[in-house]
Amino acid sequence: MNQPAMSDPLLLGIRHHGPGSARSVLKALTEWQPDLILVEGPPDAQDLLPLAVDPGMKPPVALLIYDPAEPRRAVYYPFAEFSPEWQAIQYGLRQQTPVRFMDLPQAIRMALDIEAEAAMEPTEPVDEATAEAEGVESQPTEDATDRGADDSLLPDIRRDPLRWVAEAAGYGDSERWWEHWVEQRQDSSELFQGIQELMSSLRAEADVQSPSSALEQQREAAMRNHLRAARKEGFARIAVVCGAWHVPALATLPPAREDTARLKGLPKRKLAATWTPWTYGRLTYASGYGAGIESPGFYHHLWESAGEPTIPWLTRVTHLLRAHDLTASTASVIEAARLADALAALRARPRPTQEELNEATLAVLCHGDAPPLQLIKEQLLIGERLGEVPESTPMLPVQQDLQRLQKRLRLPPEAGQRVLELDLRKPNDLERSQLLHRLNLLQIPWGQAEQASGKGTFKESWRLQWQPELAVAVIEANLWGNTVLSAATARARDCAANSEQLSLLTELVAQTLLAELPDAIGEVMARLQNVVALTSDIPHLMDSLPPLARILRYGNVRQTDAGLVRHIVEGLVTRIAIGLPAACHSLDDEAAEALLSRVRAMHDAIALLQAPEQTEIWQAALAKLVDQAELHGLLAGYACRALFEQDVLSSSETARQMGLALSLAGEPARAAAWLEGFLHGSGQLLLHHAALWDILDGWVSGLSGEAFVSLLPLLRRTFARFPAPERRQMGERVKRGSSGRAPTVTESDVNVARADRVLPILGKVLGLV
Repeated sequence: MNQPAMSDPLLLGIRHHGPGSARSVLKALTEWQPDLILVEGPPDAQDLLPLAVDPGMKPPVALLIYDPAEPRRAVYYPFAEFSPEWQAIQYGLRQQTPVRFMDLPQAIRMALDIEAEAAMEPTEPVDEATAEAEGVESQPTEDATDRGADDSLLPDIRRDPLRWVAEAAGYGDSERWWEHWVEQRQDSSELFQGIQELMSSLRAEADVQSPSSALEQQREAAMRNHLRAARKEGFARIAVVCGAWHVPALATLPPAREDTARLKGLPKRKLAATWTPWTYGRLTYASGYGAGIESPGFYHHLWESAGEPTIPWLTRVTHLLRAHDLTASTASVIEAARLADALAALRARPRPTQEELNEATLAVLCHGDAPPLQLIKEQLLIGERLGEVPESTPMLPVQQDLQRLQKRLRLPPEAGQRVLELDLRKPNDLERSQLLHRLNLLQIPWGQAEQASGKGTFKESWRLQWQPELAVAVIEANLWGNTVLSAATARARDCAANSEQLSLLTELVAQTLLAELPDAIGEVMARLQNVVALTSDIPHLMDSLPPLARILRYGNVRQTDAGLVRHIVEGLVTRIAIGLPAACHSLDDEAAEALLSRVRAMHDAIALLQAPEQTEIWQAALAKLVDQAELHGLLAGYACRALFEQDVLSSSETARQMGLALSLAGEPARAAAWLEGFLHGSGQLLLHHAALWDILDGWVSGLSGEAFVSLLPLLRRTFARFPAPERRQMGERVKRGSSGRAPTVTESDVNVARADRVLPILGKVLGLV
């Protein structure tokens, strides 16, 4: 490599994540032996650099810069082991060479963003939750070669400057061009000089089209000031590692006064910084990261196997396929390697790239099937690696408390999804459940509750996956307290004090009890009682009952004091039962469907309570609906069905009600709605009660052609909801005739002697003996 003069800085233009760039940077630094390394990055995090060589720091990790007053306003700077900046930092710190970040501080960039937001007048309302989520995902795009410059409205040459070069060289996109000519390059001599010349030409063309954005000019002015300051301090051999697009701007320095004027008077914010674990999934384009790459897992493999990556990679693929019970022989690995080499030779490439390896894998190891290749993409090409940060990393109290709890409860965060089955009878599992509920209350959705397998009330199932952006949510939780428990308690109190909606309060009561927050439950319950007393809307009262019913039913299993809500539930059931008939009066189809879903949820909640007094009150309310005039057929039919299943209505009375509802003298549309409500969810009633079947059969047969055609969509929707076996049985019954009764088996058809031999065994199977 031709070394620049002693007074000139060594400019290493790179892409932010690439093993080839990282090796070239490491080789250049080793040969150059600089006395200072300037790395494109946030000066706000300068004090955190020494932690990069801590044994506990395991990439992928990210620098997190955030506003303590508004933690969701945050920016990440991710690093992988194969990131050129990471390798430059590692080299400098291990060689005891000073390493500094250079760029426009985020303290200024965030202040500029806030000023710009304040100046904007949105033409339509902005969803605050969406805006916050977008703030959490904020990723700095530090290089025009990494998906464009700062302004997405700039011409294409600024958004993706290498696209012009890639198309001229016959490549479909700039990513493939950079991959083949930089990342796959074996000889890095003259590489950085060539990159500088290329970027100089592209920037000259871009400047002809339009000037660069104000932010880009400010950033490069700040970089040049860092370079000037280093020279003033006496550093003679300065190495600069930055995005390739910025190299020409640092090669020739304009007068200092121009850059000083460009940066004068810019606003600032007081920010904080820390290291946080990152994942390979968040390094991809698909995650929304502006400087993302396609296959972080494959790049990690290339970094670890610098010599010949083909056989080791195909071996990893084989192990993965075998772990999922898919055939992959040693002979197939050899054949796939030969095919990959042949494809690379046909394309005049020195060795197989990811493209050739994927094609060989698909043809040989996957036998042409795409699903196994998708598995390889998720677990190997991208990977599920989650980084780690040392314990000495600056952390806020809630972060420290959460880490202690994760270690004590043996619940480490993982990048991949996993299902966690908890037995609430075990103290450790119960504490795990309480932690996950507290985190959800703090809007830290590490785990999502799922339906547990089995029927035991002591089981709980969670789907866990740690996402890097949860680090911001944990930081934000410090606004509520210094521990997970105190923060969750404070937030529960605040939600209760500021909530007016009854259904939200009942959910909050459930969350508070499940999270075991004894210092908050009193205030939450008091608020719930006040809102219940002031609420007269029956649908809202119905929405509030199911969560409370679950608390009463499962509270003792979780060691929670469910008695706190018993008297509220009793009052709610009585008030709903009294007001339900009036609430069901004169409803259109849409309102009736909405109320039916609430009635069904209410019915399930009453059944869950297993309280005879409450069941009797509810059944009396349903009985009033059955006899109520001008009631929508959907509700009347469901009420009749519910009472019949609970043996409140006899078979004969149910048949009478059905006959009246399906009378040919009545309105066909109401009859069809009644039938839909009566058969909602299951047609077993028709299959096991011949009288009901005959009434339905007579009603359908008696419809006029015009009425049948108009009701056909509703009838089809009703019967389409039944399981396929039920529909098949109904079809067979229709074929057999009017009543649909199967041939009766008489006693003479039974071989009593053979039956006597079977009965003892059948009794043992059924547990009767």
